[in-house]
Amino acid sequence: MKILDRYILKSFLVPFTATFLIVLFVLVMQALWQAFENIAGKGISIIFILKFLYYTTLMIIPQALPIGVLLSSIMALGNLGENYEFAAAKSAGISLQRLVRPIAILAIALSGLNFLFLNNIFPYATLNQKNLYLNIKKKKPAMALVPGSFNADIPGYQIKFDEKYGEDENLLKKVLIYDLKGNRGNQKVITAKSGKIVSKEGSRYMTFILYDGNYYEEHVKSARTTLKRKKMAASSATFKEYEFNIDIGDALDNGKLDSINNTGSPMMFTLKEIKDTIPKLKSSYDEDLQLKAKNIFISTQAKELYKYPDSLKNNTLDSIPLNNFELQEKITILNAAITKTSRVVSSLKNSKASIKWHRKVLNFYDTEYYNRMAFSLSCIILFFIGAPLGSIIRKGGFGMPMILAIAVYVIYFFTNTFGKNLAEESSISAFLGSWISAILMIPVAILLTRRATKDKGIFNIDSFLQPISNLLKKYYKKRDNL
Repeated sequence: MKILDRYILKSFLVPFTATFLIVLFVLVMQALWQAFENIAGKGISIIFILKFLYYTTLMIIPQALPIGVLLSSIMALGNLGENYEFAAAKSAGISLQRLVRPIAILAIALSGLNFLFLNNIFPYATLNQKNLYLNIKKKKPAMALVPGSFNADIPGYQIKFDEKYGEDENLLKKVLIYDLKGNRGNQKVITAKSGKIVSKEGSRYMTFILYDGNYYEEHVKSARTTLKRKKMAASSATFKEYEFNIDIGDALDNGKLDSINNTGSPMMFTLKEIKDTIPKLKSSYDEDLQLKAKNIFISTQAKELYKYPDSLKNNTLDSIPLNNFELQEKITILNAAITKTSRVVSSLKNSKASIKWHRKVLNFYDTEYYNRMAFSLSCIILFFIGAPLGSIIRKGGFGMPMILAIAVYVIYFFTNTFGKNLAEESSISAFLGSWISAILMIPVAILLTRRATKDKGIFNIDSFLQPISNLLKKYYKKRDNL
């Protein structure tokens, strides 16, 4: 390796190491802070927190690498310009392309490393972190319950409460519990003004102690009519204090925090696994659509609509079908049509949410597949933005480079997230949603590289002002001649 290449690489690697570690630390602390409320003060061991940090770090490395490349490339090239080393290199006949060649090769290598992380390490870390978090919730069941909505994490129960408070966050306000263990619907309902959860780590039972509430239970399995339902045997009572146990033994998974129970997210899969899963999801989605369409076709009796041959047509009949019937018959026909149409519309409304969710899941897998490949190129794209920016501004250090790096990455990350969200909602294709940030930023990188190669600024104000100045000169010259 030539001395010049070693010097350029050293100028890049020193700020890259520092910026990468700083960005990684900030992002890991941000993730820890977001989870801090759920794990702090819950009696969780330091081993769990260290494992959580380890998996979080592995997940964030692919995101920190492009930021480190962008910031360090601006700083490295800015330092060379600020110290007039660019001017010395150009006077010696060394072009900008030759100067940045070793860093460009390194950026390509880092992009390949980023792809390996995204395809192998990231799914592994996501899978283990998610399951570690879920298993600690199972060992501490009160952590899994969220105020303000129904909680179905505990099998056989739907639990809702307005507020969770106290030192251990095990005290509840306005509790509503549906007991669904018998698979008979909500035939057993418990309400209370307040309550608390008592459970020991590793125990298969969680104890609910409720205060000032009501208990209602229906004792007949089913009733088809409203009249029979009103006559069903039932029991109800009010209580000052009511205590009962919920068996959560099956959810504990023998108390192992590292056990793997959840593998239902594309972020936990490699590209090959995602590619193998997408056809299955697509087939299931198509079958669901065909089934819904078939049901509508049958319910509307569309099969009975067929075209009569001309020879069988009755020319005495009115071309408008309803005009061939008496008033009472018209009313009957219209009422039947309204009933069938309402039934179809109701079926469509009920199916809309299900179909939309299935489509969103399929879009999520498609988007994750393309986004892995698109985001792995971010190191190269951001390098070819950062390097020319550094050579143009000619400023080193953490001041101006940091501001530019943050601005560029925010635009890149925002467009990437915006594109993914649009793709998941079927507004655009998964391919376009994943690559939209690259499509927008690559022309910017080419433009900046060309301007830096020609030793021009980011914007050439003279190119805008010169035509206006020439026009004014011609105008005043003509006026003077008159």
